[in-house]
Amino acid sequence: MSAAKRTSRDERRRSLGQNFLRPELADQLVAGAAFAPGDLVVEIGAGRGVCTFSLARHGIQVIALEKDPRWAESLLREVVRRSLDDRVRVVCCDARDYRMPRRPFRAFGSLPFGATTSILRHLLDDPSSALVRADFVVQFAVARKRSATPPTTLLSTMWAPWWSFEMGRRLPAGAFRPVPSVDAAVLQVSRRVPPLLPLRMATAYASFVQREWT
Repeated sequence: MSAAKRTSRDERRRSLGQNFLRPELADQLVAGAAFAPGDLVVEIGAGRGVCTFSLARHGIQVIALEKDPRWAESLLREVVRRSLDDRVRVVCCDARDYRMPRRPFRAFGSLPFGATTSILRHLLDDPSSALVRADFVVQFAVARKRSATPPTTLLSTMWAPWWSFEMGRRLPAGAFRPVPSVDAAVLQVSRRVPPLLPLRMATAYASFVQREWT
């Protein structure tokens, strides 16, 4: 999409890092994430709710996080209209400030490209969290970097004892609106069971890696 064809709504979405998936693609990604009925899923960047309602149709308990108040309000109205308020809870907040559940949960969503690393850090820096698995749409280059074996970055090395990374399907830029300048891909993050190191070594290991990396 050229700049001349972008609407004011497109520009607002772009300023907030909002690149929304086509509805049919959202259904495919949810179906491919192997959710089980009753799973608790924190959806990051719920937007218009195309993934939210697909998750709900699979019998999943959804905490839908949306930073943009206008989209959060619109999503909440639609949740109530569809009588899904017993299954979907809409929270207007920045995902990086949200206190994640204490019981086992999964994370899912199409991450704002400019906030990907900070969101991953919020979820992965503490290996004692209750996160079981995350399936995120991220920039293709980010998915390729994070899934590299052996790890090639400081963060990936720090996360490696507790989390495994796998790159899934590639998504062309045209699968989003507004159309971003780069392709995306699915990044799957899974908790290692058992971990490569015990949790009690997490702080010491992080300090060691940071010293060695610098």
